[in-house]
Amino acid sequence: MSTPDPLPHHIAIIMDGNGRWALRQGRPRTDGHEAGSDALKRTIESALRHGIPLLTVYAFSSENWRRPRSEVRKLLELFLRALNREVRELNENGVRIRFVGNRSAFNPALRDGMLRAEKQTADNQALLLNVAVNYGGHDDIARAARHLAAAVERGELSSSQIDIERFGAELALGKLPAPDLFIRTGGERRLSNFLPWELAYTELYFTDVLWPDFGVEHFEAALADFANRERRFGGLGQVRHA
Repeated sequence: MSTPDPLPHHIAIIMDGNGRWALRQGRPRTDGHEAGSDALKRTIESALRHGIPLLTVYAFSSENWRRPRSEVRKLLELFLRALNREVRELNENGVRIRFVGNRSAFNPALRDGMLRAEKQTADNQALLLNVAVNYGGHDDIARAARHLAAAVERGELSSSQIDIERFGAELALGKLPAPDLFIRTGGERRLSNFLPWELAYTELYFTDVLWPDFGVEHFEAALADFANRERRFGGLGQVRHA
């Protein structure tokens, strides 16, 4: 029997705690989002160093529109600036960027920036970075169901052909393997409508560290914890050894 790989193939992250980090320092909440971009850069570098090929991060949820308008506007401005600033370095390091979620609500400049980043990095293979923007897991599932139902109505598909694999392929992450490890910073212990279908058998790791403070040592701690998990997938499983 082969020993399972102690490293995850796909990591999903909710980058939580930017606003609280800023408020604890007496700074505007938007300063936390700016500091959070540095934490993401450190995490991408760590993933590249370990040879982890897939990383999916929750950058902006469909529920984030409920925040104060001024904060949302500033957050999106920061997102566009960070995108324009970092895409060249990501490209040089072999990172492919892919945005998942409903882009229609964003302004043209941001949509164009996303498209340029995707085209510029399309051939890279060191790491696929999925950035979830205006994404909601329930909406993703409902959209996939509508798409399959429409295909059945058109006679392109029979209902008997819809199985787990076929349904999953219609979701935002498509045919990518499900995350092996989920990390949430900031102390909350919930999924917050992030990849509810894909995380069914994912190992969950929660830390109280606020996202801007999430460093290499915290990423390593999450990997070490994962390496000692027993993954069963409904069966007897096998204990991992670091």
